[in-house]
Parts: sequence; structure tokens; C-alpha cells
Amino acid sequence: VVSLDVTEGGLGVSADSEGKLRLWQTDTGEVRREFVGHYGDVYTCGFFPSGLVVLSGGADMQLKIWSAETGKCAATLTGHRAAINDTAMVDRGRNVVSCGKDGSARLWDVGQQSCLRSYDENGGEVNCCCLQNVENSLSLEAGDQPTTDREVGTQGKLLLLGCENSTVQGYGLQTRKKVFEFPAHGPVNCCQFLSDVTAIIGTQDGHITVLDLRNIRVPLKEWKDSRSAVLCFCPYNGGFFTGTGDGSCFYTDSQFHARVELTGSDCDPVYSVKCDGTHVFSACRDSVIRRYRLDLCCDPPR
Repeated sequence: VVSLDVTEGGLGVSADSEGKLRLWQTDTGEVRREFVGHYGDVYTCGFFPSGLVVLSGGADMQLKIWSAETGKCAATLTGHRAAINDTAMVDRGRNVVSCGKDGSARLWDVGQQSCLRSYDENGGEVNCCCLQNVENSLSLEAGDQPTTDREVGTQGKLLLLGCENSTVQGYGLQTRKKVFEFPAHGPVNCCQFLSDVTAIIGTQDGHITVLDLRNIRVPLKEWKDSRSAVLCFCPYNGGFFTGTGDGSCFYTDSQFHARVELTGSDCDPVYSVKCDGTHVFSACRDSVIRRYRLDLCCDPPR
């Protein structure tokens, strides 16, 4: 299983290396739907904020939008010239962002199934992306291109791109201006925001770096305590869960202390970790999705 997402409403979606995209119940694991329409492997999948719509992308260079209620494909977005690696939602999902092996990130108008703008000056393959509203904490340069009424909720948002060329790049989503470029220790596999001023990145050589986006020259914290690549993060309660290439899956608290290691995946890579508020789920190369109780592995939210 290469990607998963869960909702607080009891639904999960997952994609595997055989190209299967499934909707299932988080309490029982019962498969409710199979979404059929991609050609080849599906690399990324996730729910819209409503929990009733699914976004997926993969090797066929297509983004697809599915109804969780009917299993039907409602829209297909095309424009990438190579496989799609990751996606991010803009507010309620009238716009979405994707990134891929063609070296670009794209902002899409879901309703009109069109690309609104592209972020191309990244120096090669883009492995991951994430979004955060930083309007009051980070200065985003003014753009030189007019926006349209098809953009909803893009103002004041920072787009982070983790790249194969060992950099993390920040763009004003609306302005399309590059705000910074941070040199990482190796190819960046995953990135996530911890707050509107902090972000975390994980690299192929096992480094975890916490950045203060107001001053990226000096990381807040940086360490290497994995025997393998850092593949995914899931923020929770000021800290985060990490999945790695050697099968480790662990929680680091808000003080950046490793607290709990989740067992079961042995030596198979953990590709994705997600929380639904009461449980944490991990997706592993051994084809198993594992569920753990949050109250047993980390402190409850304060």
C-alpha cells in the first residue's frame, strides 16, 4: 500500500502498487468501493474536506476526482507530462495542487478541469507538496500576474515543494513567486507543516529537519535517527508520526523527543501515516494497513 487517507467519519481510501484504489471502513476494514479508471499505478490519494469526494493521481499523469458515495469518476484533470507524486487541497477543494516527475507543481480549477498556473523552476522531479496559510506570519511577495475568480482561498498560502535535487522550495501560492530555497541533506521525500511558521522535511538519507519559515538559514532542529529513508509524516498534537524505509513508525512530541514506536511492519517500508482523531493508520509495502489507538501511543490533544 503506497498511499492512504482517513476521515473522522469512518472512511478510508488507499492505493496500492497493483494500481488498485479502494474505499473502506476504518473500523472494520471492509471495502466499500473500488475506483476503476487509472491506467497504471496510483501514487497518491486523499479525501476532500467534505469526506465525500476522493482525489487521486498516478503514473498515467492524470488527476481523478471520485464520488465516495457512488464510486464514479466525476472529473479528470490532465496536463502533467510525467507521473503525479503528490497532491494538496486548497481550502474546501475548489482548487487543488499536484506535483510530479515532470518537475512541475500545478494549481487546478476542479470545476472547469483546467490548470490555472504552473510552478516550474524547481530543478527537477518534485516528490511532495503541502500548503499552509501563513498570511500573518510570513511575508509573501506580490505577484506580477493577475488572479482570476476561479482561484478560491489561494491568498496568503505558502506552497512547499520537496524536490529530488535535495532542496525544499517555498512559493506564494497566489503570487507564484519563490520565497525561499533550502538545501537539504538529500532528495526530499516528504514535507509537512507543523504550524504557520514551522515545517518538517524528511530526506532519502534519513535526515529529519524542522524549519522556522521566518528564518530558514538555521534549522530549529535536525537529526538522523533512522537507519533508512524518511518516507512520510503525519502531524498530530504539536508533534508528528514518521514512517521510514526500514519499517520504523514512531511518534515525536512537540519538544522533538521520540516517544513511541509503533510495531508490526517488521522491515517493510511504511509509505503513509494518517490520523482520524482517535486512531493512527499506517500503509506498508507488505500490503497491510495497520490501525493503532492514539490514546495508547501519545498524549491526547490539549
